[in-house]
This record gives sequence, C-alpha cells and structure tokens, in this order.
Amino acid sequence: MGDDVAMALMLLGKLGVSPEQLIGRDGVRSPLPTFAAFIPRVAGAVPEGTRKLYSTYWNKMLAVWADRRIDEIEPTDVNWLIEHAKATVVQRRSGRGGHSAAEHAFEALRCLYRHAVGNRLIDPWRVPTEHVRKPKRVKSNRRALDAGLVEEIVEVASLTGNDPKLDALLLRFHIETAARRGGALALRLRDLDPVQCLVQLREKGNVHRWQPVSPTLMSHLQRHAYTRGARDPGSAVFRYVDGQPLTDRRYDHLWSRLGEHIESVRTQGITMHWLRHTTLTWVERSFGYAVARAYAGHATASTNRYGVTATYVRASVNEVAEALSALTGEPHPLADGTDA
Repeated sequence: MGDDVAMALMLLGKLGVSPEQLIGRDGVRSPLPTFAAFIPRVAGAVPEGTRKLYSTYWNKMLAVWADRRIDEIEPTDVNWLIEHAKATVVQRRSGRGGHSAAEHAFEALRCLYRHAVGNRLIDPWRVPTEHVRKPKRVKSNRRALDAGLVEEIVEVASLTGNDPKLDALLLRFHIETAARRGGALALRLRDLDPVQCLVQLREKGNVHRWQPVSPTLMSHLQRHAYTRGARDPGSAVFRYVDGQPLTDRRYDHLWSRLGEHIESVRTQGITMHWLRHTTLTWVERSFGYAVARAYAGHATASTNRYGVTATYVRASVNEVAEALSALTGEPHPLADGTDA
C-alpha cells in the first residue's frame, strides 16, 4: 500500500497536481466554478479589446450555462454553441452567414479555458475545445476600392446626413492613416503632435504607434476637437455636434446612409475597413511590403512566409511619412529622411 501511495504522489507531482487540488484542504474535493462565477473573473483579467469582442458570446454562454461548472461542458456542447452563435447572429450588411460569429464564439470559450488551465482549475486534456475542430475562417471579401468609388463615397458623405463635416473628417482620417475604427475612437488630444504631424493610434492588441498625417488633416483634427469642446489632454478628438465623444454607432449610420446613395456600398457591404485595404494596397504597390506593413501597424512577421529577410527589413516612420506625402500630395516634416 505504501508503495502505491508513493507512486501516486510521484505521478501527481509530474503532472503538477497537488493532493489538496484533488480533494481540497478540508478533505472534500473543491467544486469548480460555474460559468456565472468564472466569466466575470476572466472578463476582468483580459484587455479591454478582448473583453469587448468576447462579451457577446460570454453572455450567450451565461444565458444557457450560468449554473453549469466549467468541467461539465462536453465537446458536443461546444459544437452546439458554435451553431447557436451562427443561428443567433445579428445580420449586418457586411455579414458572412454567421461564420465570424461561430469563430468568435469558439475563441471566447477557449479563452475561458486558457485561464482555467492557467489557474490550475482544470487539466489541459479536459478542455472541451481541444476536442472540437475550430470553425473554418471564411476568406474576407474586402478589397481595395478604385479611386472613382472612393471619391464618390467622400462626396456623398460630405453632402448628406446630419453632420457631414464629421463624416468627411472621419473618412479622410481613415484614408490617410489606414487606421481601424478603434484607432479613431481612442484618439485623444494628447495623441496629436502638430509639430511632427503625428497621431498616436491605440488599436487592437493594445498596440500603440505614431502614424504620420498630413498638415491639413492635423489642422482639421485640432479645429474639430476644439470647436466641439475638447480641452483636456484626455478628451476625445472625434465628437458629435453636442460635444459628446464619437461611438461605434456613427460608423454604422454612416455606411448605412452611404448604401442608400451608392449601390456598390449597399450590395457589397462596404465599410470603413475597406478604406484600410485600399490605402495599404496602394502603399504596398508603390513603396513595397516593408513600408506597407509599417503603415498598417502590423507586428513583425512571426513566420518566414515572406522569407527570412522580412524579419530584418523594417520601414521607419520617415518612410511611412514619405508614402503618406505621395498619397496626399502634401509635404510632411518627417518625409525628408531625418529621424523622428
């Protein structure tokens, strides 16, 4: 008997599991948390962007699994969640049949179990998502828009709606910077450097970067923020007429309105992200991959998909400024080759 106990303890030690974790310190096995108890813990431990992305799917889990323990979910439950996310997705112009919702639901659940494993609440081989095939990612239909369509989009935005000045400024900002919408919504007065014509973008992954903008855009950003009440360095730059900071809803309303006037916007589900593709495609064709990657704010390649050289070739902010200068036709203070 003694040898059996010693062998069992040795095995547990190799697995990183203590006897207390198996039976609890009082001799009773500690129950694992329910989804209702565990989701708030994880939500408070992840970055804001992750929390915002996964909260919809965590809420779906809470609606059906609130009282279930995290060790009570089987692979069949995971498959059910994937199909449930697809079936209950909010239909949008740019939707792709619920495939993105299925992928996000799977990743939201996997995020919970990563934290459960990290906190030694559950063993890795008991994680149900590891026994389910990840939903296949559908190829994006986004592409670069031709110059004529971009001009039409800007013109319609400037002539319609209840705040055409705001919409025109938003479009120019995204065309020049190729920023994601989160970069615009997070922009604050302290993020504007009018001397070097740079704006600090804070986007997904909590990545901060300084992006060149034209002198014209910089002056318009400052004027827009000031005339709409921004004074404190932490004040949002983009604001409604009443001075309230911009929200995601403005983007939805803008592209819905543009779709009423431009058939291509409506039928193809064009959004602001298509402008990012448009700018970055032009930069890549005109200045090469390294500059386009820096312009986009993408991290250094983690694979050799583009060859080992891509790991070492990095474009500077000056090269990004040169590309911007060529795009806008305006000189930029950093486009002369001097260091920032």
